[in-house]
Amino acid sequence: MMQLKLVHTRKVVEAACAIAKGEGFDAPTARACEAAALLHDTGRYEQLRVYNTFRDSDSVDHAVFSHDIVKEKGWLDGWEDKDAILAAVLYHNRREIPEGLDPLTLACSRTVRDADKLDIFRVLEDQIATTDWRHDAKAFWNLPTTAAPNPVVAEAIREGRPVDYQNIKSLADFVLIQVGWMVSGLEYATSRRLCAARGHLAYRRHFLHQLTDAPVVDELCDLAEKALG
Repeated sequence: MMQLKLVHTRKVVEAACAIAKGEGFDAPTARACEAAALLHDTGRYEQLRVYNTFRDSDSVDHAVFSHDIVKEKGWLDGWEDKDAILAAVLYHNRREIPEGLDPLTLACSRTVRDADKLDIFRVLEDQIATTDWRHDAKAFWNLPTTAAPNPVVAEAIREGRPVDYQNIKSLADFVLIQVGWMVSGLEYATSRRLCAARGHLAYRRHFLHQLTDAPVVDELCDLAEKALG
């Protein structure tokens, strides 16, 4: 499990660098974004060691844990952009970024959040490919695999709002959360371009049709396709 998280971190760093380059960030901003991406999941390793889980609701908020570990270790002491990097680590898993951030903190936060989502798309596809998801749903919170999407989840996606995880009642809802990210959760044009080029939406549309015949699947995927351009 730690190896999986290490691979994830490397992929998030790669995506953050690609976003910074695609968006034309200056060198100090790009460097700060790369550092924030590298450190964003620092707390995951200690979370697994202490609590034997990656599920925050059963342990600790891993973003807060990551922020506190990096700060206490002093790894960023002496960095001019320390506060922006720490804030990006802290905010990377929040439903929404706080308002009123300075430009560097905002860029770091948006970049890490986008880069994290881009690799979570890959992680989901790997899980589907390597698990017997029809009969063993532990990798997907033990959610029912044949239930229709929750209308509350669909409405949030239509309105461009973050989905409340308490409303996830099926595997279809779980996957639709990521479709929702494609509708309104990717901040940068580079992120949307990378998502489209990697075929993440097409994969989810095909997989969702294996779970349900609800018309809302194509409706929401069409919204995502339009948003990705």
